[in-house]
Amino acid sequence: QLVESGGGLVQPGGSLRLSCAASGFTFISSAMSWARQAQGKGLEWVSAIYSDGSTIYVDSVKGRFTIARDNAKNTVYLQMNTLKPEDTAVYYCAPVGYSDFDTWDVWGQGTQVTVAS
Repeated sequence: QLVESGGGLVQPGGSLRLSCAASGFTFISSAMSWARQAQGKGLEWVSAIYSDGSTIYVDSVKGRFTIARDNAKNTVYLQMNTLKPEDTAVYYCAPVGYSDFDTWDVWGQGTQVTVAS
């Protein structure tokens, strides 16, 4: 089970931290990804963190977003800084890395992020 939280309404340039609480699988050995879906658009992979702590990002968020994990809490985070209106979307997490992202089709409720003045 994956439960996303932390979304909200923020002004451009602002920050939010998203959380994803995971259960039902071996979190410590699992890659974790964040993805997002803007209204009327397809699902977009955003970032992944692997069991060794390595991270990757889509180009549009590099330098602004940071993914992190707390294995003791079975939680993955997405710190989002310098937010832009184009970051507005529902954000989801998934227990896969970038290469397996397209194979995952069990999504949680997500958390809405709205960037607007």
